[in-house]
Formats: sequence, C-alpha cells, structure tokens
Amino acid sequence: MEPLVAPGPAPVAVQNTAPAPELLSPRESSARRLIPDTDLRVHPLALGGSVFGWTADGDTSTRILDRHRELGGNFIDTADSYAAGRSETIIGGWLHSRHARADVVIATKIGRNLDNPGLSPRSIIGAVQASLQRLQTDYIDLLYFHLDDAAVPLEESLGAVDVLLRSGQVRYLAASNFTAERLMEARVLAANGLPRFVALQSHYNLVRRAEFESSLALVTQAQGLAMMPYFALAHGFLGGKYRSKSDTSATARGARAAIYLNRKALRVLRAVERVASDHRVVPATIALAWLLARSTVVAPVTGASSPEQVEALVAAAGIRLSRAELIELDRVSLV
Repeated sequence: MEPLVAPGPAPVAVQNTAPAPELLSPRESSARRLIPDTDLRVHPLALGGSVFGWTADGDTSTRILDRHRELGGNFIDTADSYAAGRSETIIGGWLHSRHARADVVIATKIGRNLDNPGLSPRSIIGAVQASLQRLQTDYIDLLYFHLDDAAVPLEESLGAVDVLLRSGQVRYLAASNFTAERLMEARVLAANGLPRFVALQSHYNLVRRAEFESSLALVTQAQGLAMMPYFALAHGFLGGKYRSKSDTSATARGARAAIYLNRKALRVLRAVERVASDHRVVPATIALAWLLARSTVVAPVTGASSPEQVEALVAAAGIRLSRAELIELDRVSLV
C-alpha cells in the first residue's frame, strides 16, 4: 500500500465546454460502506500504515492520521511487520492521545513478523497479543492473515482465531494474498463451524487487473467478501510521478514502479490524466475512484507521505465516474 505521489507534468490546458463533472455531495462522499456480514461501517478509503515508522517519522505519521480523521476517514490498515511493528506503535499512540479508538476501525495483519512468523496457533496468539499491546487497545476490528501459510493446516489457523473471536480480542477475520482455491477451502471449513473470512486484500489496480479478475473476483463475489485492493496506485505509477527510467532510479518504490514503464501502462496513465483533468483532480484520485466503482470493492488501501496528500486520497470517495469514463478506462486497461 504505497503512499500517494505528486502528479507529474500537468496536461495542457484546454477549454472545457462539457458539463461539470458529477461530484457527490459532502454527505454522500463521507458515507460509510458496510463490510458485508459485519457491523463495521468504514470510509471508502483505508489509510495504509506501511510508511509509518519507515519513510514517515512519528510526528509526520501523527499529522497524516489527524488529517485523515479531519476529512472523515475512520479506517486504518496496518500490519505487525510494517517497520517491524513500529507502524502499530505509532497508530496506538495516536489512538490513545486522541481518544479515538471508539471512532476508528483498525485492521492489522499477522504472519510476517519475525517474532511470530506464519500462522501456527502459537504464532497467531502471540502476534495478536503483541499487536494489541502496540496498538494500545483490547480488540482488533479486522484481523488479516497476511499470507497463506501452507505449512500449517488451515483448520488449525482458523481454530486459533476462533478462540480470539470468542474472547473479543478479534472481531472479524480476513485474508490477504490467498488464492481462489484456498478461499474456497476456507469457506468449506467455515460451513463446519470455523471462523469465516469477511474480506480479502489483494493486489489490484488499473494496470494490474488479470490476477484478481481471472479467478479471485468470482470467488470474492460468490462468497460476499469485501475486496480491499492494495498497491491501488501501482507503487505510485498511477499518481503520474514515474514516466521514464530516470524517474524510478532514486528510490525502492520507484524501482517497483519501473515495471509499468511500457506502452500499455503509459496509455492507461494518459487516460487517467484526461479524466482527472475533466474532474479537476490529480490522477491518483481517479485511479482510486475507478476501484471504488468495482462491485466488490469496499475500500482501496493506500498511504500518504504527508498530510497534504491525504485530501487527494479521500477525494476519490466524492467522485462518481460517468459510464463513458468507466468504459474508456476499462478499454485502455484491458487492451
């Protein structure tokens, strides 16, 4: 879940005689979305915490969280492995200092922290206890398995979570980076009394569609799972910052974005920029708005490197793309 990046060179200004773009009212744009089969109502943009304690220090992270909340955000996504747990610690300090726990939905992921690796019952219990301590809370709203641990029978992992659900330390369970086959196996186990997944986090954006849409989309829809796309901005590429190899050489994130420097992805970016110009927003906002128009997507996950960038993220919830715009974005991204 990459931070928002500043847009690249602005498109050439042209006289716009088309009707004003359709924007949602403040009430509509701040409306919460219900995660199916839960009582969790979340803002349509999950603020990613991967940069907290890494590229964003504690003070910057706190200001990002403050700005997100000021703009109506209530959904924060982190993991016990982000900055070796530092992300959770920063979020926990912010929740405590702002007395915000009751107003915020916290999602965290376990399975990749070196202190509690994998999804054995022992690791799950240890990871959740450590996360609760760092987050300064006595419950996690949405707990993700950060990865699928093939070394542990899935029923054992689900059984451990059942204990946490019954104790109230975890409210709901979700999956990240699971295949369609494993999601189907999990549903069979849930039918026999074990906890069920209510959401899926997967890599999905305008320039990376095939992996999710080929099989996961069908399973997600059939099971009624809430889809929470990560890398929603393609490592910042869909924000417009990276246009040549020289743009990607300075940072690790830029190196990841370099895989999109091809004709197809650049064609998609140009289409995003045209729509963004019509709506008078930055390209990243349109890339997120496209995801929000997908039927199973509840809240894309992306982060910000500064408080000033948060507004463009949250703004995606207030944009309703026209049918023609959606058709155009689909056309260029599927060619």
